[in-house]
Amino acid sequence: MNAFEVTGGKRLKGDIVPQGAKNEALQVISAVLLSKGKITISNIPDILDVNLLIEVLQEMGVKTDRSSRHVCSFQADDVNVEYLNSETFRKKSGRLRGSVMLAGPLLARFKKAFVPKPGGDKIGRRRLDTHMTGFEKLGARFSYDPGDDYFRLEAPELIGTYLLLEEPSVTGTANIMMAACLATGITTIYNAACEPYIQQLCRMLNRMGAKINGIGSNLLVIEGVVELGGTEHRMLPDMIEIGSFIGMAAMTQSEILIKDAHVNELGQIPDKFRQLGIRLEIQNDDIFVPRQELYEIQTYLDGSVLTIYDHPWPGLTPDLLSVLLVVATQAKGSVLIHQKMFESRLFFVDKLLDMGAQIILCDPHRAAVIGLGRMHKLRGITMSSPDIRAGVSLLIAAMSAEGKSVIQNIDQIDRGYQYIDERLNRLGASIKRI
Repeated sequence: MNAFEVTGGKRLKGDIVPQGAKNEALQVISAVLLSKGKITISNIPDILDVNLLIEVLQEMGVKTDRSSRHVCSFQADDVNVEYLNSETFRKKSGRLRGSVMLAGPLLARFKKAFVPKPGGDKIGRRRLDTHMTGFEKLGARFSYDPGDDYFRLEAPELIGTYLLLEEPSVTGTANIMMAACLATGITTIYNAACEPYIQQLCRMLNRMGAKINGIGSNLLVIEGVVELGGTEHRMLPDMIEIGSFIGMAAMTQSEILIKDAHVNELGQIPDKFRQLGIRLEIQNDDIFVPRQELYEIQTYLDGSVLTIYDHPWPGLTPDLLSVLLVVATQAKGSVLIHQKMFESRLFFVDKLLDMGAQIILCDPHRAAVIGLGRMHKLRGITMSSPDIRAGVSLLIAAMSAEGKSVIQNIDQIDRGYQYIDERLNRLGASIKRI
């Protein structure tokens, strides 16, 4: 198993361009199954999860032409739906969470789909109820086989309907929306997720011939059409990677320019780092993080301790809470990190405690961080990455620590961050893949 050997204390300097958005990629690449036409997608991140999804599509018979690692054309005009019944598909699709995104397009176009037990991060329960309830209300029937952990769905015809989602699930909204594009009649989705990645998917589908209104709101109205055509689509930069670079610069007292960040699509992310005392300069569509000896956590107006928590868009994405927690360990002041969505995402805190951080894990959802104000640096240790976001957070901690650290199970990091060691080493980091 691969690991990173990280020599801490290196200050970084230079420009870095964020990769394409992982979460958007899994949605828009799945959407190619909705059409026989040619669909070209650019700014694709070259990461394990995305490459595995493309491999699954190829084995289903989707024609692909990857002119570079970041640009690929797809044509799903001869799809072998029976591949979904194979043991190969079951094993491969079960390795990544994104395989659930194939269900909506397959139901819409081929009237059946198979959904394996969710793979991916070990960050707690990730329910499929929103997806299945939505498909059912559109007219699909599903059964579950506990023997092979498989959901089987059939829909002789999908009929538009009114849906009030129990939760504004991003993947649930995307999946139901893709199914509704080819349904008969009008589908209304209320309490829909409205993240920039959902907006991107809506615009791509509309260019393909779909009729989706309400883009950017939590009320989507989809008028079903008979068929969809081809298009070209460029993905947004990954907001989680942008936030990771901001935190990395602050922790290592570095000076970094993050290029082409699509600042208008970042929501509250810049302000949350400012609440930790980190200075940012917005330069057109770039973010400059100047070198900063010390950053101090803000308090509320009445002097009480700051709380940072996740919330559906336009609130803060839960994917950045791990990074914010690590960054707070070297700030001056205290903060309560409240992870509402996933009950196991803070369980990497024990590694930070071993490194010398002062953190009180209140329960599976809340951690109180007492910032050290750089009076005591973190120390290098050997540790393991439990999930994608915790993995890059531990990498940030290791880069700021005294001595050497070894991070094991870095396949988790590679699932979400492309060539992360090479890109950071070009800025002056010391990360060796072993």
